[in-house]
Amino acid sequence: MFNILVVEDDSKLRQLFCTVLTKNGYRAIPAVNGEDALTVLDKEYIDLIICDIMMPLMDGYELTRTLRDNNNNLPVLMVTARETFADKQQGFLVGIDDYMVKPINVNEMLLRVGALLRRAKIISERRIEWGATVLDYDALTVIQGQESILLPQKEFYLLYKLISYPNKIFTKQQLMDEIWGMDTESDEHTVVVHINRLRERFRESTDFEIVTVRGLGYKAVKLG
Repeated sequence: MFNILVVEDDSKLRQLFCTVLTKNGYRAIPAVNGEDALTVLDKEYIDLIICDIMMPLMDGYELTRTLRDNNNNLPVLMVTARETFADKQQGFLVGIDDYMVKPINVNEMLLRVGALLRRAKIISERRIEWGATVLDYDALTVIQGQESILLPQKEFYLLYKLISYPNKIFTKQQLMDEIWGMDTESDEHTVVVHINRLRERFRESTDFEIVTVRGLGYKAVKLG
């Protein structure tokens, strides 16, 4: 059973989320703000956090930033009434994994929780299997059938990122910031070069394809 920490200062919403999660096979643990959540995290094993932004004492941004500063990579789904792009941008910059705007559909929340837990499992295992293709994070290696391909570090990280989130579009800037770092002196053309190398290496793959979404960026698509 997965343990999900629900951090919400509105008692009715907190109770609703916990009830829905419990009825769907999760163990829901309530917290009223970020400080309360940190206390729970010291005592309980948590698999995922559902978190509001505006809360007393410690808000959702500060809670997420505190976790990330301490190398805690728990998936965080932010559920909030704040809906501007700037709000969402700040959330993703501090390290959240997904964002929903209130009022929400609880069934959609359950879908997102399931998806985040699956991704977290992939990342913790550091190994992805896509059809006959296996990506081994620690070895920087792609295995296809009997063939094992050791990739340059940045190429592997780029492919691993795309395949970890199938059909999700990443902009060149997002990929630059995550894989090369925000302080890199390289420009976005570096991403293009690495994408082209990956396409050339895996042009005969029957498991995946890296697709250019014109004007937006790139995504990995599962074939077959």
